[in-house]
Amino acid sequence: MRRLVMWDIDYTLLRGGGVAAKAWKAAFTELTGVPWRDTPIFGGRTDTDICTEVFAAHGVTDCTHERFFARYVERVDEIKHEFAAQGQLMPGVREVLAHLGDDPRVVQTLVTGNIPEVAAFKVAAFGLSGAFDAEVGGYGTDDSVRATLVRRSLERARVKYGEHFHPVVIGDTVNDVTAALANGAVAVAVATGATPAAELTAAGAHVVLPDLSDLEATVKALTT
Repeated sequence: MRRLVMWDIDYTLLRGGGVAAKAWKAAFTELTGVPWRDTPIFGGRTDTDICTEVFAAHGVTDCTHERFFARYVERVDEIKHEFAAQGQLMPGVREVLAHLGDDPRVVQTLVTGNIPEVAAFKVAAFGLSGAFDAEVGGYGTDDSVRATLVRRSLERARVKYGEHFHPVVIGDTVNDVTAALANGAVAVAVATGATPAAELTAAGAHVVLPDLSDLEATVKALTT
């Protein structure tokens, strides 16, 4: 059985340098006319979940998620060049993706709280697009609950490839870990975000890595 390796983006593959958050705030005020007041915690959450909280915190009742996301994509598209200028890849990412890309036993995709268009902008900014089968990913428009994103990705992979996969989720937050466990997936956590390694271990991660710089250890965690 092949492995479906589901990559989180933010603080797992890369740091976006605050570019998406800037676009989010601009799109929100342009669309609603409401000044930005409260910034939610973004880490490990889906854009659908975050959008619901932002609307509630700002008293917005006459805007849909779909309208907001359309404007948000426009704003990110305008400044997407800033991802590479202000952000950075996490250590070891290119080497790990390249190694797994040469392994016929592995399909790599994205399971991220980002909406699909923004996910694509982020990985493209660092030349990573070709590493992933984005068609079978799970995204922030799929559901507000992250575990559902993992399930949707598995379903899409089964339909496209006509086979069952052994799922592996790699991310930097407790939400990534719990989403993996809820779907019977191997949970590989990387302590390159705001969540300490001890918390990732306590959440039930099968493997916790300090970062991805140890190619042998990372590949072993994702493939065995």
